[in-house]
Amino acid sequence: MSLQNTIYVIGSSNTDMVIKTPKLPMPGETVLGGDFLMNAGGKGANQAVAAARLGGKVVFVAKVGDDIFGKQALQQFTREKINIQYIKTDPHHPSGVALINVDAKGENCISVASGANGFLSEADITPVFEEMRPNDILLVQLEIPLSTVAYAIQKAHEKGVRIILNPAPMTALPNEIWEHLYLITPNETETQLLTGIQVNNEVSAKAASKQLIDKGIANVIITLGAKGAYLHTQSAAKQLPAPIVKAIDTTAAGDCFNGALVVALAEGKSLEEAVIFATEAASIAVTRMGAQASMPYRHELDELL
Repeated sequence: MSLQNTIYVIGSSNTDMVIKTPKLPMPGETVLGGDFLMNAGGKGANQAVAAARLGGKVVFVAKVGDDIFGKQALQQFTREKINIQYIKTDPHHPSGVALINVDAKGENCISVASGANGFLSEADITPVFEEMRPNDILLVQLEIPLSTVAYAIQKAHEKGVRIILNPAPMTALPNEIWEHLYLITPNETETQLLTGIQVNNEVSAKAASKQLIDKGIANVIITLGAKGAYLHTQSAAKQLPAPIVKAIDTTAAGDCFNGALVVALAEGKSLEEAVIFATEAASIAVTRMGAQASMPYRHELDELL
């Protein structure tokens, strides 16, 4: 297996602190008897780890605080064989954290302190573009400042890099970025926010993805959870099913999908082959607890395929 193309992930790194309790607390209420879990998270970091575990040559660009969470994150990325030379340590802001309450029914409420993620600037990421080569891949999400994302897309476009945007969490996006995108990967909710079309079958998926193609985006993949993904390219449009599994935790399934997708593309697979590879990877991730902890390794996927 040879990888010619480098995968650059520019995005967020968080530490998720999860308390599982019988019920979610009301305002002013204390609920006792919970279990505590601390997990590495953040969409950027999750996608970088997914890609690295599946054999990608990954450079992660992010910002962490000068604190215990930042140090642990850097150690973890190194263990995952991710290139961290462009990760900045911010002496003025803490690492990003998410406080997550989960009740017995799986309902949750989440508070996020973006911390250093919110200060990843254009100047911070500028050095990485010097080493990008045509056909390398840039994968970005929206948990860092939108101005930084737009700048990254513009600079990568100038270098002839294939740019993939996972538009999560969804926010209004500047029109000038659309024609620079090789691929956009919204889920059903994000697709509705982008297009106004509620995606609930193949017909609505085609209508929504066509609207995105008409904006100037080269290719569209709408992720459909257990139903797989809808792929729309310049030449074809079709729904690709996902394997049937018993899901126990869908946290970061979309991040796993995106990380796997870019590995397949970096290896020269077609978009359809890449979607199949990514849905297989995500189908493994949802059978495990946690975000980064649930990401599969390449040998597991090769055995499945």
